[in-house]
Amino acid sequence: MKKLLLITTTLMSVSVWANPAPVSDISRSSRGVTSSSAASGTIEQRLESLERVVEARGNAQMRMQDQLQQLLDEVSELRGQTEMHSFQLEEIVQRQRDIYQEIERRMTATPASTADTQTQVSEAPEPTQYSSDVSENDAYDRAVQMVLRDRRYDAAITEFESFLRNYPNSIYAANANYWLGELVLRDSELSKAKTYFQRVVQNFSDSNKAPDALFKLGQIAERENNVDAAKRYFQQVTREHANSPAARLAQGRLDSLN
Repeated sequence: MKKLLLITTTLMSVSVWANPAPVSDISRSSRGVTSSSAASGTIEQRLESLERVVEARGNAQMRMQDQLQQLLDEVSELRGQTEMHSFQLEEIVQRQRDIYQEIERRMTATPASTADTQTQVSEAPEPTQYSSDVSENDAYDRAVQMVLRDRRYDAAITEFESFLRNYPNSIYAANANYWLGELVLRDSELSKAKTYFQRVVQNFSDSNKAPDALFKLGQIAERENNVDAAKRYFQQVTREHANSPAARLAQGRLDSLN
């Protein structure tokens, strides 16, 4: 009996030693390590992605700052150019003002006689107001210089007519019409001259050319042997523009006609 128990015990020991150890815990442990590694890799990838996003945004902001600075530099340059052009424009306008003032000074210093106004183009004062449009000033000045400097009267007619077409509302419109009246009167075109002078009287009654235009209409009436009409024009000059040089000339004509 004791011998049988000993054999049984020995077989059990051998059986326990021969059975392999369980692997469930080892597998579970291995899976845990693998999952941890995978999770760790995902975080790193996310960090790298965030770093790339931050870097891209930083680069974009730098480019935007560079573009903004470039735009600011261009605006500053344009502002400087605008100021320079404004200064140059003011200089041009001032030079033209000086030219017109010099013309006016010369004309008022040497007024044309009554006899001369019937055969020559009289040199009446130029306007004391000036346009801010440089091209308008240039066009008018070019036409005036054809009369005063070049004595190219036919060319001046074309220039004044072109000026009135291009600048119908110009502050020089009264003067341009008056010059045209003078120029065609020089060629004894009485009807056309009358049209230009009447336009000055009717449309620009406040102009400094209005009394001169009325006096010219009186002269034209005299040349047409219409004494009554001439007297009416001369009387209108003395009545409405009593302090003008034309009024003194008109009074002299009235005295000779009465």
